[in-house]
Amino acid sequence: MAHAHHDHHGHDHHGHSHAPKDFGRAFAIGAGLNIAFVAAEAVAGLMTGSLALLADAGHNLSDVLGLLMAWAAVIMARRAPTGRRTYGLGKGTILASLANAGLLLLAVGAIVWEAIRRFGAPQDIAPGPVIIVAAIGVAINTATALMFMRGHGDLNVRGAFLHMAADAAVSLGVVAAALVLMAKPEWRWIDPVISLVIAGVIVAGTWGLLRDSLDLALDAAPKGIDPDVVRAWLAARPGVTGVHDLHIWAMSTSQTALTAHLVRPDTAGQDQFLDSVCHDLSHEFGIGHATLQLETGETGRACRLVAAHG
Repeated sequence: MAHAHHDHHGHDHHGHSHAPKDFGRAFAIGAGLNIAFVAAEAVAGLMTGSLALLADAGHNLSDVLGLLMAWAAVIMARRAPTGRRTYGLGKGTILASLANAGLLLLAVGAIVWEAIRRFGAPQDIAPGPVIIVAAIGVAINTATALMFMRGHGDLNVRGAFLHMAADAAVSLGVVAAALVLMAKPEWRWIDPVISLVIAGVIVAGTWGLLRDSLDLALDAAPKGIDPDVVRAWLAARPGVTGVHDLHIWAMSTSQTALTAHLVRPDTAGQDQFLDSVCHDLSHEFGIGHATLQLETGETGRACRLVAAHG
């Protein structure tokens, strides 16, 4: 005897909760502030000849594009499922995170290439304007990062926070380079060196986002959810004698799904049993979309999926 049950509770205690509704406003404000700053920073970089400023402007531009992609993905994820797209468009949040990580790594390549070129032909820069522009960047990026601080459970929002926080640190590095040049004008090599440091910061901040996004895109169990622990927990439910064909994957950066076959010979109160298990899966593991199939094992034959998936 088989029975399937879906549960859609939104609670999550393991890093995959639904993002608060006001993050749409945070995306809009963050993107607007950074677009204005990128334009100002690029102009200042060209006028002063600072590669560090131009590198930071390129990085900030990629972050603006990332914010816009993430924001669009969040809007798309709210659309109701259709007959063809039965899960809706929630997976777009994962694809946006993956694209954002790739975009940042491309920006790193451009920065490193230009920094190496500048080592052979260092340029004079005007430290004063660089300090002013970069200091503004520290303020803007810190303020933007703070707006996303509460959203670490969502990969999109976590990525936005990490990038904005990294941007603030990078702008701080640009200020430091300009201060060094004020004291030691002959140290023109400091500008490309700082640019390489910026590239390193971007890679360090992006690597985790790339790894986690790729994992979710390939339907790996979300970070923070151990399938072995979930399997043991299901096996310990009252009356359950076996668990197989267990799958856990992300429907989006904020929603986790599970399917499993449970062997439970006692069919008494199975509806109440299913409701209780699905409720607890949501609260204990943050798995809000669970589909469970019950098997009694009365035929004496094991389910054909036992050997295939365990």
